[in-house]
Amino acid sequence: MPAVARLDPKDVFTPEEWAPMARRSNWRGLVLVAGAWGLILAAGAMFVAWPNPLTYVLAVMLIGARQLGLAILMHDAAHGALHADIKVNDWVGEWLCAAPVGARLKSYRDYHLKHHRFTEQPEDPDLALSAPFPISRKSLRRKIVRDLTGQTFLKQRAAQLRGGKNAHFLLVNALMLAALTAAGYWWAYFALWIAPMATWLPLVTRLRNIAEHACVKAQEHPLTHARTTLANPLERLFIAPYWVHYHAEHHAFMHVPCYRLPRLHDALMDKGYWSKMKIAPGYAAVLQEAAAA
Repeated sequence: MPAVARLDPKDVFTPEEWAPMARRSNWRGLVLVAGAWGLILAAGAMFVAWPNPLTYVLAVMLIGARQLGLAILMHDAAHGALHADIKVNDWVGEWLCAAPVGARLKSYRDYHLKHHRFTEQPEDPDLALSAPFPISRKSLRRKIVRDLTGQTFLKQRAAQLRGGKNAHFLLVNALMLAALTAAGYWWAYFALWIAPMATWLPLVTRLRNIAEHACVKAQEHPLTHARTTLANPLERLFIAPYWVHYHAEHHAFMHVPCYRLPRLHDALMDKGYWSKMKIAPGYAAVLQEAAAA
């Protein structure tokens, strides 16, 4: 099928309005990457300092959400939006964002740009993530249980091992384990890195995928190709970091850096484009719609 239609920024914004939204920063993306790792370290240190079930669950949720955050920042790098210098963009996107969580920037970029080109069409490589919805509540509960018990993680990692694309993941994770072992906290690699990756990360990744395209009913206008979810501060902390919830805006203008998406959203709202978009008031509303079968 033909590639999906695109919005030309010139048809929506004046040059003066568009320039600050499209601009790539030489430092903001790097600050976001550093912030993700900083929160991961802070959450782990919280449990080490105050070890109890509550701080452990909180640490797992925070770290798992920032692991998703690293994947989101890799996603920005795939669009060349993490840094103005493409060499810096790709190095940071690969080694500090993709490799630690088991991804590869180049293969993800090829895959993901095809998703943008054929969103919700038969050629869309992500179509299987949205096509089954709506599903029953029972089916959704089974998926959540598989995520939180590590079954999804094991299935995905087994597929990666068979595909032979885990070398960077193994290298970076070996360095992390070595550093923690040298510091006397070898156990933290498994309890505070692998455990969140095996439980909370698969769950919030699923919630992200559902929110982005499930039950969207894409039409010809580019702003109908994805859903925007108005995430509250807790949802942004534990489910949707780095403005990933502004997904309709991202699909319409895919090269806008993630830190410019709130401004882009507000500008589109001011121009009345809310009437063309699918906007959910929060993730609970998304799940209610996705599990309505």
